Amino acid sequence: MQRSSRQKMIIKALGRQPISVEALSELTGASAVTIRRDLTELQGHGLVRRVHGGAVAVDLRGAPLPYELRAAENADGKQSIAHLIGGLVGDDMSIILDNGSTMDVVARALAGRRVTTLCMSLRAAVEMSAEPGPVVITPGGPVQFPSLRSGSAASLAALSDFRADLAVMGACSVNPSQGLTVTTHEDAQIKRAIIAASSRVVLAATGDKLTRTSTFRFGVIEDLDDLVTTSEAPPELLDEFVAAGVRVHVAR
Repeated sequence: MQRSSRQKMIIKALGRQPISVEALSELTGASAVTIRRDLTELQGHGLVRRVHGGAVAVDLRGAPLPYELRAAENADGKQSIAHLIGGLVGDDMSIILDNGSTMDVVARALAGRRVTTLCMSLRAAVEMSAEPGPVVITPGGPVQFPSLRSGSAASLAALSDFRADLAVMGACSVNPSQGLTVTTHEDAQIKRAIIAASSRVVLAATGDKLTRTSTFRFGVIEDLDDLVTTSEAPPELLDEFVAAGVRVHVAR
């Protein structure tokens, strides 16, 4: 990708905290429409992350980000993913719902459904319990602030006694050659156990995550049955998932 001088200015200005479109427009002298177009193009190449009203810098190693920042980024894409996943879930299924900001949105979309769900975080459990219908189970034990996900000991114990028709998982980074990766060893252990406990594994990941990798691998793409992603996912990478036998669903 040949970047313009304006796009280089945008990349240089971004940090771990969001910068608004208005601020980038003032910095570069370009219109808000042009800045949004630049951000969309840069995100498509894995160079920035869009968040509500602006953007943040990308850490290509997927370093941990504050929960509030993760929850805000690509909010529309997560909503689209959650809606699509709702169509993959049938009544009376047993489900494992992973931890993470995308999973919290998925839980909200599944509220009221007649399913039995083991939620790996209290945030997801609260979202799913907002309406009558589902049976919601949590691992118990201490939770980690601010994500409110269960600790590894309680999570692994709960997963050893649960058999799921379908697991909905997240990842910090997804790459056909590097596999499914996260930023902590503990999270990788839990995700391996989720895969082992499930008959069908669905990975929910916005398209920007397909251009990065993180430190701890918990699986390979052949462990997946389905990938639910967004339109900014590079088509050539999606072709590799399809070649590995993964059903690819692109949320619009």
